[in-house]
Amino acid sequence: MKFTSKQITTIIVSVCALFIVLAVFTYLAPEANDSSRSDTQSTKNELTVNRNNDSRNIDSQNTPSSKNTSTEKSATEQFHEVKDTVVVAQAIESDPYEELDELIGLESVKKEVRTLANLVKIQKQREEQGLKNAKMSYHLVFTGSPGTGKTTVARIVARIYKDLGILKKGHTVETDRSGLVAEYMGQTAVKTNAIVDSALNGVLFIDEAYALVPEGGRGSDYGQEAISTLLKRMEDDRDKLVVIIAGYTKEMQRFIDSNPGLQSRFNRYIDFPDYTAEELFDIFKMYMKKNQYTLSDEAAKYLRERLEYAVAHKDKNFGNARYARNMFEMSVQNQANRLAELSDVTKEQLLQIEKSDLEQVVVK
Repeated sequence: MKFTSKQITTIIVSVCALFIVLAVFTYLAPEANDSSRSDTQSTKNELTVNRNNDSRNIDSQNTPSSKNTSTEKSATEQFHEVKDTVVVAQAIESDPYEELDELIGLESVKKEVRTLANLVKIQKQREEQGLKNAKMSYHLVFTGSPGTGKTTVARIVARIYKDLGILKKGHTVETDRSGLVAEYMGQTAVKTNAIVDSALNGVLFIDEAYALVPEGGRGSDYGQEAISTLLKRMEDDRDKLVVIIAGYTKEMQRFIDSNPGLQSRFNRYIDFPDYTAEELFDIFKMYMKKNQYTLSDEAAKYLRERLEYAVAHKDKNFGNARYARNMFEMSVQNQANRLAELSDVTKEQLLQIEKSDLEQVVVK
């Protein structure tokens, strides 16, 4: 069979076209397979995400926090939420022992703190000499009425512990029940852990700690969850965390007795007595000195009588040093109102608090 030149040309062109088609198909086939596999994996991923979302939706519907966009908040978010109930006092560069001695009154407290510091100091020396030491807890219970200097002394103790090498930073994180307990189940542990984390290498000071265990007890209260979390962290971080709890004497004893873990970890108590009238007078004068004010003779006499009466008729909620501070601040306001009506005010008038400025003070 003979082919014409035209037929041969047609055959050659057809064969070349066939090879081109085969080459293109070979090149594109892997991409098609990859795309298929990608679509399949994407479908699997979508199914997985949907199942996870369904699971989270089911969980959120079973918890009171389902109203929120997220059922769980990070520890940082929890910490920021309680920032109004948390105060962080950084360790200042001054002699804590000197500051302790300068406190007005509180002689029994100063003695207890000095004794504690001496005990730690000698134990450190014994350890350096290879001698055994009895185990001791650095955690403390401060008992007493409001305004008796518990927070101030807690800050000083933190710096003393830093000076003795017990703590690296010596700062104080101050909070209360609202800074530890959350509104819903499961959130309290997160909240408490966030506060503890911020206090590591320093002191965690919990004021009115007895509020974690309400008198009479409530089954739905989450204070116990905060206590359990705190006790665990005190054990896990025992070399870098000191906890000081504070409150009324009777209520604090009830709080400690409510949990064996608290009893074993808190065995050193320091009682803060109420201030006498004379000590409150000295506290008032301290505020005047710091702010460049003076008292007239009549004002000083009236102030003493006023403080003596307040101490003699005080109740459980008496503010002690806060009472003296509030009196000072209000007397300054009254002085300002009195002087604002004058056309020519002298430096002496700007300095002096008069009896009338104190008589108008109302302190609850």
